[in-house]
This record gives sequence, C-alpha cells and structure tokens, in this order.
Amino acid sequence: MSEKSRPQVKTSAELKNQDPEFQELLRKIVVSHAVNELYGAQVFDEPAIALAPTPYTKWLTCRVAMEEYGHHVRFKELGVDMGIPEEAMTPSSKKPLSIFAFPLKTWPEFCVIKLLADLAEILQVEDLLHCSFHPLRNLARMTMPEERFHAQFGKDLCTELCRTADGRRQVQDAIDRYLPLLPAFFGKSGSRNNERFRHWSIKQRKNEEMRADFLERARALVEDHLKLKWPALPAEAA
Repeated sequence: MSEKSRPQVKTSAELKNQDPEFQELLRKIVVSHAVNELYGAQVFDEPAIALAPTPYTKWLTCRVAMEEYGHHVRFKELGVDMGIPEEAMTPSSKKPLSIFAFPLKTWPEFCVIKLLADLAEILQVEDLLHCSFHPLRNLARMTMPEERFHAQFGKDLCTELCRTADGRRQVQDAIDRYLPLLPAFFGKSGSRNNERFRHWSIKQRKNEEMRADFLERARALVEDHLKLKWPALPAEAA
C-alpha cells in the first residue's frame, strides 16, 4: 500500500468501514493507553502526593496526578466512541506495562520516574502526532503539552535534589534501579506489530529507533545535565 493510498480516517464513525486489521491495531493502542494511564496514576502519581515534601511540590504533584487521570479519561472516551467496552480499558482486563511494577517508596524515586518514564511517554505520543486515525492524532496533540510538563517536573525536581550530596545519592540510586526497566517500554526490535502499525501509518518509527532516541535523550539528562553516572542496561539496549 502506497503512502497516498493509506486511509486518513477523520472520525470514529468512518473507522467502522475500514480494514479490520487497521481497526484492531487502533483498538490495541487506545486500550493500552487507557489502561496504563490509569494504572500509572494509581501506583505512582496519586501516592506521590503524600511523599512530596512541601505544599508547593504537593500542589504540583496533584496537578500531575489530575492530568494523568485525565489522560485515561480521554483515551477511554475515544475507546467508547470506537465501540470498545469500558471494562476492556481497565487494569483488571489488560496487564499494565512492567515499568509500573517498580515499588515506589520515596520522593526522589518519583522525581526520577517523572524524569525518565515521562520522557519515554513523550516519544510514544510524538509517534502518534501524524497518525492516520485523526481522533487519535488529535488526542496525542492535546496530551503532548501535559506530558512535556510532567517530564519537565521530573527534570526540575531532580535538579533541585542534586544540589545536595544526599539528594544526588538518592537520585543516582533511583536511576540505577529504574532506568534499566525502561528500554522494554518500546517493545522488541523487528516487531511484527510495529511493522503493521507503520504499514497503516498509525505509528511512524521502528521500536528500535524510538528506543535509541530515548536512550540518547535520557543519557543527556543523566550525564550532561545532572552530572550523574549512566547505569548498566539490558544487553539489547546498552
């Protein structure tokens, strides 16, 4: 299928007349985002409000949590409009991503999660900005400024923590334990699913290209900005 012949679907009503594979791939993406935005807010963002050390950081964390729950609501609404049952878009129906298995216990850990996991999410959302299904494209464009705020929140708070020796130690420790979980967030190299997403112009880049881009950006944050050490990573991502 040539670039020009790929569908540009402007509404959920039009989607019902498209190729079944195209419809199924879009359902996978919307369900994944709905589930993981909800689960991430439940296990990371909302609990972090209690960990935040000052009224100001609690206020900012409340905003982050509100926006993450809002992302779930928006993806769920799109899913319902596409005909996906609401119950299919919950963590009880689909297992969340492994990056959410990290046992959050401290404020520096949360700041590192925002620094790195939300950078990874920015790349995922970037890849949908020219999606051939316009409702998903528009939702990605609506979500992007909030994802950028979350990542900047993590960068700013990690920078603040690194002004003291103890803060640097805690941020480094959290990076050492959390960053190795993130390369898997981008999926396997040579993925058949990813090839089909690109075939239909739902996504734009290969998993391995996105992973390499993430690692380059993350390395700049860890080494160049925070002046910390780059941790050992899984063999495929190192």
